Amino acid sequence: MSQKHLKEAFISNLNGTSLLEISLGLSLAPLCLLCRGLLLILYYLHYGKPLSSRKYSLLLDFLVLVSPLVFSCTVLSPVIFFMPTVIAAFCAGIFSKIYSQRKQETRVPFRQIVRDFQKTYLDPEYIPAITVFRVYVNVLTSISILAVDFPQYPRRYAKAETYGTGVMDLGVGAFIFSNALVCPEVRQKSCVTQAKFSSLARQLFSVWPLIFLGVGRLLSVKSIEYHEHTSEYGVHWNFFFTLAFVRLAASLLLAIFPKNKSWIVAINLAVLYQLTLNTTPLKMFILHGSNGRDTRAGFLNANREGLLSLFGYLAIYMASVQVGLCLLKCRNSVKGWTEAVCSFLLTVLVLFVFLHVSQAYADPVSRRMANLSYCIWVVAHCLTFFIFFVVTDLTLVFTKLLVKGSSVPCCWNVVEPPRTSKKHETEAVPVGGEGKLSHICLISAINKNQLLFFLLANVMTGAVNILIDTIHSKTAFTLCILHLYMFFNCLIMYILHAKNIVLKFW
Repeated sequence: MSQKHLKEAFISNLNGTSLLEISLGLSLAPLCLLCRGLLLILYYLHYGKPLSSRKYSLLLDFLVLVSPLVFSCTVLSPVIFFMPTVIAAFCAGIFSKIYSQRKQETRVPFRQIVRDFQKTYLDPEYIPAITVFRVYVNVLTSISILAVDFPQYPRRYAKAETYGTGVMDLGVGAFIFSNALVCPEVRQKSCVTQAKFSSLARQLFSVWPLIFLGVGRLLSVKSIEYHEHTSEYGVHWNFFFTLAFVRLAASLLLAIFPKNKSWIVAINLAVLYQLTLNTTPLKMFILHGSNGRDTRAGFLNANREGLLSLFGYLAIYMASVQVGLCLLKCRNSVKGWTEAVCSFLLTVLVLFVFLHVSQAYADPVSRRMANLSYCIWVVAHCLTFFIFFVVTDLTLVFTKLLVKGSSVPCCWNVVEPPRTSKKHETEAVPVGGEGKLSHICLISAINKNQLLFFLLANVMTGAVNILIDTIHSKTAFTLCILHLYMFFNCLIMYILHAKNIVLKFW
């Protein structure tokens, strides 16, 4: 068997992992973020100044925010159930040290701290959890697309063949979810019809880089005979095309329907698509082709997975638009965000109940078809992931109140209460030196050039696979390659951010 076929077989016929393992795995990134924030606050407490060295800041960010995730999906995957407990215990130890070493003159009773925390106002112009969520979806995807080609990456984390819940199956849907959270329809305030259709025209122009990247990937993969899993998207289709067409279709729907009713559109899309799968030959066509023997003759047969899964991904996108609109509602206080977290937790609980019902009576989760169960699963887990980040941010805000003057990059800014006069009712004045550390934050760096980061990860993955026999790599070599690959990608983003370069011209 050729190297190409060996690698294709290595990532084929898999069944995924359990929902519990994925949920526990999702808690690792927020815990790493919490650990980084607590370490920076502890540093400020000891030295009376923030960590200002760019070199050490990058090193700290990489070792705490990225490296544990590389280990968790390779050598530490057998003990993944214990990792959140270990990191949480470490964070608790740092918090205890901060609490016990506060300056004597700033010490107040714990109950008073909690009361002050509940009354704290947060910068309404910036929701750090959205930024961190989107960046970590990108980071986790970048790790997985290369790690999956090494034997140290558990096969249960890779994409399932037909039915199943692999980590990489969630990653595809999470990418769609994260894009919808900050789409123009969510960010713009105007709902006038003319504005809607002008937005559609802008979207039509803005997706050309995705089309270009999709064509570039198609030509490069075919020209060098790079290994590919045909049942993912088909012979010619790829994820860049899916992103582009979902964005265009969603913009069209949002120009027709009210955007605050996008959840209704999402439900209708997902349910009607599932009914079509169950009551027509469509499911058999997706799984086995028009002749029942997996034919790839003709464009539709060749790319049936990529083309027909667009309905499911579009449903996820529309549901995510609704989430984005909910997040932009005026919640400028800790109390407001605590209530929001409770609402989202209730939503997640309901979604998991619906997921159980859908899997029992409709169809198991299938990323290949992007069926109803897959849509519910993706939205439920993405909301869970987002809730983890909001809780992390609130915890860091609480800790910053213990150490006056401390700052954490990509964390909520504490502001003065909004003024009561109508003229200034939405004004918020920052307290202290918040935001000064954004220039030495890896998360901010990746956030500025997210598409470039994803593209660079894809190019580097291809280069590593061409140069290295990944399937037969030893553990130490694998870890070295994965760390070098991620550090190089992060370093490029960091340098661009330091020079204030944003490579976006469309």
